[in-house]
Amino acid sequence: MPELPEVETVMRGLSARLLGRVVVSATLRRGDLRWAVPDGFAAALTGARVGSLARRGKYILVRLEGGTSMLLHLGMSGRMTIARAGTADPPGVLHEHLVLLTDDGWRVALVDPRRFGSLDLVPTQAEQSHRLLAGLGPEPLEPGFDAACLSRALQGRRTPIKAALLDQRVVAGLGNIYVCEALFRARISPRRMAASVAGARAARLVPAIRATLTEAIAAGGSSLRDYVQPSGELGYFQHAWKVYGRFGQPCERCPGRPRCTGIGRIVQSGRSTFVCAVTQR
Repeated sequence: MPELPEVETVMRGLSARLLGRVVVSATLRRGDLRWAVPDGFAAALTGARVGSLARRGKYILVRLEGGTSMLLHLGMSGRMTIARAGTADPPGVLHEHLVLLTDDGWRVALVDPRRFGSLDLVPTQAEQSHRLLAGLGPEPLEPGFDAACLSRALQGRRTPIKAALLDQRVVAGLGNIYVCEALFRARISPRRMAASVAGARAARLVPAIRATLTEAIAAGGSSLRDYVQPSGELGYFQHAWKVYGRFGQPCERCPGRPRCTGIGRIVQSGRSTFVCAVTQR
């Protein structure tokens, strides 16, 4: 599933083509995505001008000038495509579920073969009370997310820190890849109980999260399985992974350390976690 850097990259790509434009045509080809798309969805978009776009966690908000926002989640396999209207059909056209045409001749489409994504409409002023957004934790790249904020969220949590960071109520937008990478940078074991990270360890972890996400966004995210940018280009942060997907490969911190046998892999809550057992405590 695309995580914060991938969703941010998609949102920025959409903004470049949709911001200030009028949607002259909106076609919903099927409404049975993860949840049913509301009645009148396409009609609400048709003729509307896009006033702004934003990201909240792993969700994209396309805000229309009439006071309505389109809420978009890419799910497991969803991606957006952008092409000039009237050109050859882009790859994945058979799985296009939403197609938008803009007044300056662009075609923006949601492609989602598995249909785990979702689309909804919400009053712009009520975005934060939407059932998918209301319980989200702080944005990790905003100023309010600091060591004190994270410490409060982790206080009393008797669950591994890896699981706590994947909980969208603790911090919004993180997923398996970037939690593994941030914990490595902060030298914190993914097995460590979350409550014990509050305080000094949180002071290491917050900048590690910020740095990991910032670098990933600059690289256009990590291309894994279905993810590409709206332009069709691949993200390339996967080439900078320090632990994720590197089981058995040397740890960059441990050259010559006989105790280190390379990056290890453990399973937590059914998901792979990659870790250096020597330097992460």
